[in-house]
Amino acid sequence: MSPQNLPERIAAVRERVARAAAGAGRSAQSVTLLAVGKAQPLELLAAAAGCGLQHFGESYLQEALAKIAALRDRELTWHFVGRVQANKTRPIAEAFAWVHALDRLRIAERLAAQRPFHAPPLNVCLQVNLAEERTKGGVTPAELPALAARALNEKLSNSEIKKSIQLWRPDYWRV
Repeated sequence: MSPQNLPERIAAVRERVARAAAGAGRSAQSVTLLAVGKAQPLELLAAAAGCGLQHFGESYLQEALAKIAALRDRELTWHFVGRVQANKTRPIAEAFAWVHALDRLRIAERLAAQRPFHAPPLNVCLQVNLAEERTKGGVTPAELPALAARALNEKLSNSEIKKSIQLWRPDYWRV
């Protein structure tokens, strides 16, 4: 994708979001458009920010940290998307506003402990593996209440659970 056609593509996505939101009885403003820029050049993310996008997701930590530093003069919200490795929790806790796919209490504890005291609480999305596939990440539905309760307790007060992400097998709803 080139930056030249980016404004039109973003406008088309926003139109689709608005139609879907209206169909669900919601306003388009209640939906956050998250541009996932993994493996995309910095110039493209800067162009997307210039088109009004404010939320960016990354799953390659080193690449993300370089982009965050390069675009630090803009008011952007950064999301870490994907499975969090224990050895990467500190830079994630320090640089991101959101963590998607939290699925282990140990990671939740590390993120909360390593979140800078001056930063707002880290927004986390719990990953639930509804199909309970061994090859997918996420807690099982039975494990979810315990993880949510522990992630919300005082010990993890630097984190705030926002949503859950469910993983389905492609054939899960087939009859």
